[in-house]
Amino acid sequence: MEMKITFDKEADAVYIYFKDISLGEVKNTISLNESVNIDLDENGKTLGIEILDASKNLPLDALKSAVMI
Repeated sequence: MEMKITFDKEADAVYIYFKDISLGEVKNTISLNESVNIDLDENGKTLGIEILDASKNLPLDALKSAVMI
């Protein structure tokens, strides 16, 4: 899978997937700040990044290219 970016307009959240993530595969989440979370697998490999308040924290062009969910 190529990197995929989704935008949940209702939650105002973007998720950047580096791979398809299986149920239960995320073993740890690191919060960088109140808006950015990084999901890791059991080996500490980055699976994806969540950006909350996306409309405030990202340029509009980034949101336009995301898959709307």
